[in-house]
Amino acid sequence: MRSAVLTGPGSIELVEGVAAPVRPGEVRVEVEGCGVCGSNVPVWEGRPWFSYPLPPGNPGHEAWGRVAEVGEEVGALGVGQRVAVLSDDAFRDELVVPASRLVPLPPELDGDPFPGEALGCAFNAARRSDLRAGQTVAVVGVGFLGSLLVGLAAETGARVIAIGRKEAALETARSMGAAETVLMDDHDRVIQEVSRLTRGAFCERVVEAAGASWPLDLAGELTGFGGRLVIAGFHQDGLRQVNVQLWNWRGIDVANAHERDPEMALRGIRAAVESVASGRLDPRPLYTHVFPLDELKAAMDEAAARPAGFVKALVTA
Repeated sequence: MRSAVLTGPGSIELVEGVAAPVRPGEVRVEVEGCGVCGSNVPVWEGRPWFSYPLPPGNPGHEAWGRVAEVGEEVGALGVGQRVAVLSDDAFRDELVVPASRLVPLPPELDGDPFPGEALGCAFNAARRSDLRAGQTVAVVGVGFLGSLLVGLAAETGARVIAIGRKEAALETARSMGAAETVLMDDHDRVIQEVSRLTRGAFCERVVEAAGASWPLDLAGELTGFGGRLVIAGFHQDGLRQVNVQLWNWRGIDVANAHERDPEMALRGIRAAVESVASGRLDPRPLYTHVFPLDELKAAMDEAAARPAGFVKALVTA
């Protein structure tokens, strides 16, 4: 069994190991693939607060695969069942995990990649956003997560304004259902454009999905009186200073869309499974780059560089 070990910034080794035994309540999963998350990039690039080497398989946490062995007391799961996996050490050939951390994938998804944790994050963020028909919803940052949220907001009947740094990302947002797109190139210009599009009312919902300081500041400016600002971006590179005076004056609600309860994460994955299997949401066009496990370094480099046309990298076993 191979596991990827992040030995330092920009450095990965594949190590061979002995497969762990399967205990009662556990399942062995042959990993088919794992998404590369934007949150993987800082630990790949290196930050003072990270310690290396990381445990084997870290920081992969968007895995899916097929059940290869079941322990006692695992319920209805059987060998051969495809599953999405909730685990943080998934850059490897196989995993042994509690059966409670698996979500079965139906036959409608056979053959399709399914980075369940990443898809589930979008559904949990949408739930926190309280999206409704007739709202004007701005999504600030339209990478993988932002693009999914554009699609989920548009599905409710909301009018979606997508705001992103690259024209290619805005084109993707339009394909996901954005009614209008705005290039995120200048703070004041974006505010003026959204003000024009909303006749000065700004937006009932604003979802910040970039995970950086300026987009968060911008998102607050775009939230209308009595609206809701949803922080879906992963802010892990330092403290933020925000305009609480503006937030207070406009009477906006601020929601953190990051779930730390595994049951809530699993709830999001189940919602994603149902939506994708039914055909209401098709994330496949967003999987733009695919690498084998032994090219994980290249996958991480691409996720950090985000070249033209890049949305999401997957690493396959």
